[in-house]
Amino acid sequence: MFGSKSVRRRAARTTVVGALAVATCTALLGGSAAAIVNGKDSTERYPFMATIPESAPKYGLYDGSCGASLIDARWVLTAAHCVQGDGLELDGTVRIGSGARKSGGTVRAIERIVVHPGHAGGDGKTANKDDLALVRLDRPVTEEPVRIAERAGRPGTPTRILGFGTTVDTELRFAERMQELDTRRGADTECAPGYAGPTRLCTISRVPGAMACFGDSGGPQLQRGRGGRWELVGATSGPGAPGVACSAGPGLYTNVPAYADWIRKTIGRNA
Repeated sequence: MFGSKSVRRRAARTTVVGALAVATCTALLGGSAAAIVNGKDSTERYPFMATIPESAPKYGLYDGSCGASLIDARWVLTAAHCVQGDGLELDGTVRIGSGARKSGGTVRAIERIVVHPGHAGGDGKTANKDDLALVRLDRPVTEEPVRIAERAGRPGTPTRILGFGTTVDTELRFAERMQELDTRRGADTECAPGYAGPTRLCTISRVPGAMACFGDSGGPQLQRGRGGRWELVGATSGPGAPGVACSAGPGLYTNVPAYADWIRKTIGRNA
């Protein structure tokens, strides 16, 4: 899911994929490169990693999911386009702390969803504006939340992305085991003009031919903080350039620290 119309674009792309030589990443269903295209099986536990099962039967998608990050015992953070969109259906649950897409971890029901008021959807560079949503769980979980970084590192800072998205550019072949990919924060100019900026991080793979893709949306981008612990800097939002395959990159991530005040106030109002 990459963009508020991503479900529609994703599913439409699925129906014509056999006729296309290359599928573009204009609507990442929540991505990763090798599920996350050309990522690799996760090398450590990420107790804060969450998945939100969803489907879009209207467009032929019956077994999709988005990523999310546990930021509080009762709240996960995801992309706005993962929880609202034409034909999108959530199954009403969130799975937290599992390295598998459909088993393990802790499953909680969704009690409430708060979408950032500035998210209006659209296409291309406008689709990813304020692409954040908070999901309140019906009960707290015991998994350890990830800390939101004070700020995203400068361009060149090593980062890592996680996801259960498709492992190929041209199909919805979701990973059943969590994938990770080492990336770096890119300069705004490494994404297409108008895509990256103060609230949207351009992200570059450190592995050739790899990046988030369909099904990775909403998932975390991490950087090392104090003591070497992972901190949250980004939420998978979409492609960083128009008309390219997922694996060609770059990726576009919502700058989570830039929304720290909104996140804090929203959780406080809905406690």
